[in-house]
Amino acid sequence: MKICFVSVEIFAWGKYGGFGRATRTIGRELVRRGVDVCAIIPRRGEQKPFEVLDGIKVYGFEPSSFLSARHLYRQVNADIYHSEEPSFGTFLARVTMPKKVHLVTCRDTRDAEDWRIERSLPTKSVFQVIKNQLYEDNYLVEWAVRNADKVYAASYIVQEKARKRYHLNPPPEFLATPVVVPAQVRKAEKPTVCFVARWDRRKRPEMFLELAKQFPQVNFIAVGASHDQAWDASLRAEYGRLPNLELPGFVDQFDTTQLAQLYVKSWILVNTAAREGLPNAFIEAAAHRCAILSSVNPDEFATQFGYFAEKDDFANGLRYLLENDRWRALGEKGHAYVNEFFSYDAVINRHLEIYRQMLEK
Repeated sequence: MKICFVSVEIFAWGKYGGFGRATRTIGRELVRRGVDVCAIIPRRGEQKPFEVLDGIKVYGFEPSSFLSARHLYRQVNADIYHSEEPSFGTFLARVTMPKKVHLVTCRDTRDAEDWRIERSLPTKSVFQVIKNQLYEDNYLVEWAVRNADKVYAASYIVQEKARKRYHLNPPPEFLATPVVVPAQVRKAEKPTVCFVARWDRRKRPEMFLELAKQFPQVNFIAVGASHDQAWDASLRAEYGRLPNLELPGFVDQFDTTQLAQLYVKSWILVNTAAREGLPNAFIEAAAHRCAILSSVNPDEFATQFGYFAEKDDFANGLRYLLENDRWRALGEKGHAYVNEFFSYDAVINRHLEIYRQMLEK
């Protein structure tokens, strides 16, 4: 069995988003189970045309010459082409290798309002957002999704968005993202809250940093960095001297256990983003028994396992969760949910089951 992941990124070479994290995690675990895995992605940073990452054979093409990816789809000649979020690559793989199995997992289907938010709070520029939209969300991509052998969604909120966006009937089947679920954790003795995300404008990290000013009795840890180095530097200069705030920068969870250790001691994960699909950080934090304090509520993670700061009332939410240790029971509830639906073995086994069933057909 040979699986080829089609993605706009993988978690390496300066690109550290959720699609890439899922692609690398699932690919690595499949390799460990004896599956031949490759990935075809746009080249980033110092990435070479061919690399091996955690046993995954990674083929890169120049982003400015995306049509050249067609020869890579032919070259790898996989049994299954699995898109981790639809893109123009999904279309190219489908038309280049029409007799192969084509699967799609929708991870962050964006509607018109989502794209409006992306343009109003761009990571780099509005022009870059428009380029992304043209590559990831056009008629040809829609055609490829509708003509895939099977479509999945990594969350229930995305399941509904994908159903509407791609006019799918029946809707995509839920297919979870795997995370490590530790049996036990040892929380910090002092109240500790964390932020785990890119420091890009859509994530609004400044709201978390302002919260640290309001709660000097609480330890705050803000993991991440921004693509905009000047803005990143200005935030660190403004807030870096707060005695209750740690700014460790970007943490590579594939090369170190530092992020897992952060989740272990944290009581609460704070998410200040203007919009999200279902963030990997939600699942990872809940797996480590953290309550969720968030201004978005995908799959009702915030309302079920923490506090939904619908009006950006993060201070009220933090007080609520800390009062009488409410965070603890909510964290336990989140842990039980994630353990049931997102644990590594269950999710990877489900992927293998799907692949075998599709090849048998």
